[in-house]
Amino acid sequence: MADNKGMRVNEQIRVREVRLIDDEGNQKGIVPTKEALEMAKERDLDLVEVSPNANPPVCKILDFGKYRFE
Repeated sequence: MADNKGMRVNEQIRVREVRLIDDEGNQKGIVPTKEALEMAKERDLDLVEVSPNANPPVCKILDFGKYRFE
């Protein structure tokens, strides 16, 4: 597996629901992880856990390859 800076991405996120921030920075609230993954895939982007210690964890839809490069 590639180095993800300790971040969980896409199917690595194993919680039931997440607090979601979409690719435009809008908060979508608490949604099931499966639904969040589907939203990311529809946009050809990744679901990335940005705050794993929050309850529920905060995830953001973004291009992880581009994010990791920066």
